[in-house]
Amino acid sequence: MTDNRLSISIAQINCSVGDLSANTASIIKAIRRAQESVEDIVIFPELALCGYPPEDLLLRKAFLKDCKSKLEEIKLKTKGITAIVGFPELAEDGSIYNSAALLSDGELAGIYRKVELPNYGVFDEKRYFKSGSNPLVFEAAGKRCAVSICEDVWIENSNLDLWVKEHNVDLVFNLSASPFYAGKANQRRGVMQKFAKRNNCFIVHSNLIGAQDELVFCGGSLVCNSKGDIVAAASQFSEEDLVVQIQGDVVSAEIVPPMDYLEEIYQALLIGTKDYVTKNGIKKVVLGLSGGIDSALVLAIAVDAFGSKNVIAVSMPSQYSSDGTKNDAKKMALQLGVKFYELPIIDIFKTTLNVLSEPLGGGQPGVEQENLQARIRGAMLMTLSNKHGWLLLTTGNKSEMAVGYCTLYGDMNGGFAVIKDVPKTLVFELSRYCNKRANKEIIPESIIDRPPSAELRPDQKDEDSLPPYEILDKILEDYVEKDMNPSEIVIDGVEHETIVNMVRLVDRAEFKRFQSPPGVKITPKAFGRDRRMPIHNSYKPS
Repeated sequence: MTDNRLSISIAQINCSVGDLSANTASIIKAIRRAQESVEDIVIFPELALCGYPPEDLLLRKAFLKDCKSKLEEIKLKTKGITAIVGFPELAEDGSIYNSAALLSDGELAGIYRKVELPNYGVFDEKRYFKSGSNPLVFEAAGKRCAVSICEDVWIENSNLDLWVKEHNVDLVFNLSASPFYAGKANQRRGVMQKFAKRNNCFIVHSNLIGAQDELVFCGGSLVCNSKGDIVAAASQFSEEDLVVQIQGDVVSAEIVPPMDYLEEIYQALLIGTKDYVTKNGIKKVVLGLSGGIDSALVLAIAVDAFGSKNVIAVSMPSQYSSDGTKNDAKKMALQLGVKFYELPIIDIFKTTLNVLSEPLGGGQPGVEQENLQARIRGAMLMTLSNKHGWLLLTTGNKSEMAVGYCTLYGDMNGGFAVIKDVPKTLVFELSRYCNKRANKEIIPESIIDRPPSAELRPDQKDEDSLPPYEILDKILEDYVEKDMNPSEIVIDGVEHETIVNMVRLVDRAEFKRFQSPPGVKITPKAFGRDRRMPIHNSYKPS
């Protein structure tokens, strides 16, 4: 450190839960890069050593002891530099803390324990961690520095705010693993700006990137000055070192502008899918390609994530499939260069009905025949998955999942549901965005323009069973996202009975959603992760 210049490297890394060796190697590599470029301090995301969220791994004492051993390994690599590393700490009294280790010149200089433990939405930290109670303050290049972890800076008039004032802190380091949803990055930037301004100090915020199960972390690490101005910002959804030079109040660093709404959602779906597949050691994926917009969007994302040679698309037309959807499925697969199979299900469908003719009895065909087609397709895809080790990507969207317009053990089959949290209207927007970002037709316009249909009976349209998706998604936003009762939901031109009927469908479909595959969270209230309703539920909202 010279001339009161403080050089900081914000290591925005992609950690994998439980892979202590790989995470440790990533941390050590980032420390080495900072040493080689003569940085003074390198800061890592929250719980970078073990990955976030580790969940019930934290209940295993052996896991926590292994984390401590890896921290010792990292400590020895900090010659001539200070590193702030997030790790799970097992205290001598058996308490577990969400902690940050201050490692300096090969020594453990201090430990900070997270004070504000979130316990809402996707967070469950009070299940595992005990709250810390003491500040960690140190000096670097003439600046009084303090360490904080994620939620600590989100709470106004907190212990951290008091400590910053009490210790005349100039700069706060914030280690974070802040899960993504659309618009969260802007919200997080605002939180950091408000913290810096109300405490008249710098804040250096390091946020995790990558995905763990259904959660995505978008990075976007940043620095705010004491006026609350963003003076440095990293990219979203990519690993990088953001290097910041602070001398007095002058900051030298790059500011990467934030992504727009559709771009960040698309990138979240991309990294969420890619990390889920690759972190589980899977090489190839397969999906049913119907010629409809949902499977078309999933195919586009899969090709972007894994390359065309690692994606297999299967069309399984029935007697109800139109020439338009069959041709569009083939066209899209060919132009993206993926392996494509067309496997008609007509004979299997007829044979199954013949075998079941006696127990089915007579009468007009109903939903059982529609669902049978979906289940034949699901069984075929899972057979291919079992044979070749391909992960089956499920293609249902949030609107369908919400009202149960999907078939258990049929189109809900699969290992990962890419657009599970994407409303149907947003599926259309993202499909248009795919073509725009590629500056060419990735998803055929005929797919985007065609009225949605499951094609499980003659001339079927989704609007035979559901209101237009623009209306349905507004009902779902109010009921699911905002927790409004049917009587509070008012939509111009929509009868109250329609709203009540859709709400009933949502409530009745809980058992289906409980059995659905995991999928990327992109809204504030994803099914399963954020919205946790009982399967049996006799309460009827009015």
